[in-house]
Amino acid sequence: MHFKHPEILYFLLVLIVPILVHLFQLRRFKKENFTNVRFLKSLSIQTRKSSKIKKWLLLSCRSLLLTCIILAFAQPFFNSKDSKNATTKLYIVLDNSFSMQAKGKKGELLKRAIQELLEETPENLNFSLLTNSENYWNTDIKSVRSSLQNLKYSAAPFQLDHIMAKIKAHKSAFKKEVVIITDAVGLDEKQLKNSDKKDSPQFIIPKTEQKNNISIDSVFINKTLDNFYEISVRLSGYGEDFNPVPISLYNDNKLIAKTVVALNPKKKTFNFTIPKQAFHGYVSIVDNGLSYDNTLYFSISKTKKINIISIGETEKSNFLSRIYTNEEFNFNNYTLGALDYNKLEEQNAIVLNELDEIPQALQTTLKSFVEKGGNLIVIPSAETSVTNINSFLMNFGNLKFNAFENKEKLITKINFSHPVFSTVFENKVTNFQYPKTKSSFVLSSSNPAALSYEDQSVFLTSLANSIATVYVFSAPINMVNSNFQQSPLIVPTFYKMATNNQNNAISALIIGNNNPHLTDASLNKDDILTVKGSDEQFIPIQQILNNKVKMIFNDYPEQAGNFSIYNKKEWLENISFNYNRTESNLTSANENMLSNYKTTESITSFFEALQTDRTDNQIWKWFVIFALLFLLTEMAIIRLVK
Repeated sequence: MHFKHPEILYFLLVLIVPILVHLFQLRRFKKENFTNVRFLKSLSIQTRKSSKIKKWLLLSCRSLLLTCIILAFAQPFFNSKDSKNATTKLYIVLDNSFSMQAKGKKGELLKRAIQELLEETPENLNFSLLTNSENYWNTDIKSVRSSLQNLKYSAAPFQLDHIMAKIKAHKSAFKKEVVIITDAVGLDEKQLKNSDKKDSPQFIIPKTEQKNNISIDSVFINKTLDNFYEISVRLSGYGEDFNPVPISLYNDNKLIAKTVVALNPKKKTFNFTIPKQAFHGYVSIVDNGLSYDNTLYFSISKTKKINIISIGETEKSNFLSRIYTNEEFNFNNYTLGALDYNKLEEQNAIVLNELDEIPQALQTTLKSFVEKGGNLIVIPSAETSVTNINSFLMNFGNLKFNAFENKEKLITKINFSHPVFSTVFENKVTNFQYPKTKSSFVLSSSNPAALSYEDQSVFLTSLANSIATVYVFSAPINMVNSNFQQSPLIVPTFYKMATNNQNNAISALIIGNNNPHLTDASLNKDDILTVKGSDEQFIPIQQILNNKVKMIFNDYPEQAGNFSIYNKKEWLENISFNYNRTESNLTSANENMLSNYKTTESITSFFEALQTDRTDNQIWKWFVIFALLFLLTEMAIIRLVK
């Protein structure tokens, strides 16, 4: 037999007290004279004998009563037959996403959970520990103590189904027992549905005291003036009754602007005006919620002119020269016969402006151009060969030209979520003057349209790869066939198509988002670019594309901040990384989803229950019962035994 609290057994020494009291009677008897006691002699002897028996019975009952109480508090148990070879394998899933920065009654949720694990986990218990970013298989608390104490918040959101898939794939001869420590922020029905209930998952949900949180969601250039940028900072509030928050703008760690913003309504956009020059800094707020989303790092590169070529008749391309001005663009127009193919690789964007046919040599060159990060804009001619243009577009994706219709149509729908228009309009516009076309092709595309006709057919759509986009119109937009050139949509549409994936806008990348980044650089085959920050540096996956380098960062860097790209010791470009804001909404935690799962109040309660289930045969309850029986016996002896 073993005891959970063997130190309590020292209280058995208390049993000496009733024994001493019994052996050394401290009561003094007083003599009284009586006339004749002979007839009481036999009665006196009998009374003394019964009194001694009664005292011995009371001593036994009281000693046994105290013994049972002390043993009950020591909690005795017997080891199970297979205690040395446990029949279950324990997996502890610890959510270390940024929402666990929230404060509970005893501090930050993650730090408190780590402290309880270190204090309550039995030292001889073998288990596996899985977090958002790390896995520790078949370990014990001594082995992972240092790792737990140094565990950092993970930029990766908590995805229960992915972690449960790892546990399922981990081979074990024993039954799996899974305990999940999470605040349930971001947990949804889909993740629970994909989790295997056979693994008997149970949840420990730490409680958050403060649900309010304010997040900096994004920063973007709202207006470009002659000598200034007007940048917009978008804030979101989650919860109720927000106090005004101070917001500060830093460039190279120097404060350049500061103000106070009242968050009413819950989404607020605030503007700063800064000089039109390179910027490498951040914007920050101070609130009582999470800290990870209070800072957003961003960079603005020195403005470079974008190279654009239009291939087509000069008179049909005059409207492009008014959009692609000399201040921001190097724009040239060539007819198909005068085109120098060697210049195409130097361009950032190419416009095929109403070509009747696209030669095979040009098709091959443009395919390579798009694969290396160049944007392509295709405006069909009324005389375009459907077979020719379809064979060309097959190089980029699923898009097909069908019959040409001589039917006037109004362009009535703007897809505000499409990349072409996602940052163009502050509010959805519904009362603009609808442009029209007199004739158009019927386009079949699986991609969403950026602009649509009144009959929901496509006017403008796109085919995108990871680093470039092909934009395709369904109709000629010359002055004879359409008034689209007079529409207010013409400028933002062509401007955004030409500048997509160019580095003249704000750079504020998301850690974990694998969208490629293009850096202008001419490298030798053996050259390698390095990304360096104040506390971290790494080498990304990279590919040389003519005069550009395509880079993929995967899960790097580990910490958000401002970084620079170097070729050996040569500085090339500034770049900024931020954490994804998916953990900002603390009010999204829905514990009702876990109603069909077993939940435990705390880590302490879980390990107490685990110890009880594995080793305790509830012996202490029997000692409590015996203590009550001895108490009743003592009371009976006092009343009934004379």
